[in-house]
Amino acid sequence: MSDILAVEGVGKNFGPITALHDVNLRVRAGEIVTLVGDNGAGKSTLMKIICGANAPNTGRVTVRGKTLSSLHDAKRLGVGVVYQDLALAPHLSVAENLFLGNELKHRAGPFAVLDRVAMRQESRTAIERLGISTLRDVRLPVARLSGGQRQVLAVARAMKWAQNVILLDEPTAALGPKQVGVVLDTIRRAASHGLGVVLVSHDIPSVLKLTDRIVVLRHGTIAADLRPAGLSVADVMTVMVGEE
Repeated sequence: MSDILAVEGVGKNFGPITALHDVNLRVRAGEIVTLVGDNGAGKSTLMKIICGANAPNTGRVTVRGKTLSSLHDAKRLGVGVVYQDLALAPHLSVAENLFLGNELKHRAGPFAVLDRVAMRQESRTAIERLGISTLRDVRLPVARLSGGQRQVLAVARAMKWAQNVILLDEPTAALGPKQVGVVLDTIRRAASHGLGVVLVSHDIPSVLKLTDRIVVLRHGTIAADLRPAGLSVADVMTVMVGEE
């Protein structure tokens, strides 16, 4: 596997406060990397820099060797983001949410109108390709979906439009055990399609089942880069807080 995402010497200050200092991280195609750390460790700041929402004061982020420094760059370089609030429109259907911001249209005289039939057909194909069995009716409004189904839809949308990297913020938060399992399977499928996956999570038990690497942030720096094999929740927590 080759590196698909590189964070090189990244630092970020907010006035006198140093949020990140000399952070280096590499993610390979098909790899799942989880960022963990206590509140204020720098996880959210790093994710915002990787997705182009914030610019670093020092260092750079590259995707397949090309510099990413803005939201426009992120879209151009095929970086998809699943925010904690999911950014779904509850009154729109599964298909319409899957194509939100990328709607298909056809000409009707002098006008361009939404091609809902084509969007439904492509949505069914995309969902079947991803092996997602919990979103069978693409005409169903998002308001009628469970929390787990909404999370899976948000991941599926990111997978459809991302060519290189998917970023996820707390993808299993507020979900039941069965829903967590479905979401974890969907994230694994994203990686199996050759995408680099980076997620932030406080759900350490799920992380240990899912991830290839656990990157621990503490006080704005990387304290450890761990393989999950043989680790317990207590082991990870000890590194996070820096003490027994």
